[in-house]
Amino acid sequence: MPDAPTTGDALAPWARLLARLARVEPREAPAVITAVILFFCVLGGYFAVRPLRETIATILGGDRVADLWIVTSIGAVAIVPLYGWLVARVRRAVLMPAIYGFVALSLAAFGFAFRARPDHLLVGATFYVWISVLNLMLVSVFWSFLLELFDGAQAKRLFGFIAAGGTAGALAGPLLTDLTVQRVGSSGVLFIGAALFVGAIAAQRVLVRIWKTGRAGAPAAVDHGLGGNPFAGFAIVFRSPYLLMLALFVVLLSTANTLLYFEQLDIVRERFPDVAERTQIFARIDYVVQTLTVLSQVFLTGRIAATFGVRWLLVTVPLAMVAGFLALAAVGGFAIIAGAMIVRRWGEYAFIRPGREMLFSRLDTESKYKAKNLIDVPVYRGADLMVAQLQNALRAGGLPGAGVALLGAGAALAWAGVGWWLGSRAEAEKSGRQDAR
Repeated sequence: MPDAPTTGDALAPWARLLARLARVEPREAPAVITAVILFFCVLGGYFAVRPLRETIATILGGDRVADLWIVTSIGAVAIVPLYGWLVARVRRAVLMPAIYGFVALSLAAFGFAFRARPDHLLVGATFYVWISVLNLMLVSVFWSFLLELFDGAQAKRLFGFIAAGGTAGALAGPLLTDLTVQRVGSSGVLFIGAALFVGAIAAQRVLVRIWKTGRAGAPAAVDHGLGGNPFAGFAIVFRSPYLLMLALFVVLLSTANTLLYFEQLDIVRERFPDVAERTQIFARIDYVVQTLTVLSQVFLTGRIAATFGVRWLLVTVPLAMVAGFLALAAVGGFAIIAGAMIVRRWGEYAFIRPGREMLFSRLDTESKYKAKNLIDVPVYRGADLMVAQLQNALRAGGLPGAGVALLGAGAALAWAGVGWWLGSRAEAEKSGRQDAR
């Protein structure tokens, strides 16, 4: 009787395909495939419900949303010590799946709440704040774990391709919403998101087993809490000029995003009076972005990083946004704002996000979880808050939309400069390590 096929045999065709697409080695294939599935479920679940968040924002209006960002920023700061406490004391084999389980239950709870009170503004505002805090946290948690699973050289080869799995989920999520929201309503969309996070639990458990046995190429892991102070992320960041520049990079990224975001809300609200139509418009923008992104991540991101270095992943989008803001100042209108949002989000997901994660690969484990989470969540959301309040104050003082766009162009130019510095620093350290060998 022939031997039963092993897991490696079953994955062999996929391993050969991955080797052609992204230079994935056979021993890495199980981890890469599982990470792709996990990220698909995480971003698929989030992006399925994201159009609902944007629709709620158009109902609340720019002033209320700017005020909600104050609450969002408070929540983002509060979650850092809580997450730090959990990482310090809970094994990752337990903590990682539990986080996705908590999200699934929360989405289901909001689904029942929207079914009972579909027009309740407090429920909508609570959901807006909750999902705005959690979305950055989810992505940060995912990449923190992958930075343990793969080393720096593997990250440069593999992270772009793995990010494509998330982008495929981010494409499928809004597509599902677009096709179903008119029939199932807001509550049904939230149940779809919850189901995808249940899938994330299963994928994370498989990835933990791979991590603990060392089958991805890194040594077998010893799974325990990291210990230390739950506030350690603050001290780690403030002691490191490199991490402070990373934080500044995120602040400038958030500045450009926020300025575009509020211009988008005003223009969409004026152009599309029907609420369901707004949800469909946001969903369609989402899956245009994700289609462009997944193609770039599969075929471009890893090759750009390997050929030209991380710095080009970090500066191309900010420079493109300088041109986008200048076009918005000169012409304006829905077509320009939609095009700028598509380019910004496509570039951020395809190039900026993988590039940022590569910058963290040189850090120790505690920094990868605690300092990274601090930069990814409260620093990002704090910048959102400050820029939103500043933008509202400037508009109230009479600054026209063209003036806001010119401010955005200046912020994007500074963003490009910081990205160049970070990328050059990372490449110089890599060259120094190679010379030492």
